[in-house]
Amino acid sequence: MKVKEQIKKYFASQPEEKRIDMEALHKYILNLLPKGKLWFLDGKNSEGKIVSNPNIGYGSYTIKYAKGTTKEFYRVGLSANTGGISVYIMGIDDKTYLAKTYGKKLGKASVTGYCIRFKTLKDINIEILKEAIRFRFEHK
Repeated sequence: MKVKEQIKKYFASQPEEKRIDMEALHKYILNLLPKGKLWFLDGKNSEGKIVSNPNIGYGSYTIKYAKGTTKEFYRVGLSANTGGISVYIMGIDDKTYLAKTYGKKLGKASVTGYCIRFKTLKDINIEILKEAIRFRFEHK
């Protein structure tokens, strides 16, 4: 199944309010990065075991591990979770950056080193979330 089909199926599997919010974020991110790489990770490891929630990824960068190996991965991710929606801002070296820069301005959101988690878009300041997403695409 192609990535766009997997994403469409993933959205269709979500409750209506969450689906609408995720589709709105998806559309925004695609407009921001129209030629960027699009990913769909089903949450399963190489043995087929579920290890995470399925997620959609946008853009790409190279992760460099301490042992010298590398891996291509997405810059921004979007995922449904039991409590709402997670937006992943990957590849930022300073693990306090998201919380310090956007945390207090976001509204009802939990912010960790790379994840912004919220229940619905109406609970947060969407412009601040968009600013965080734009930041990751603009800063290599």
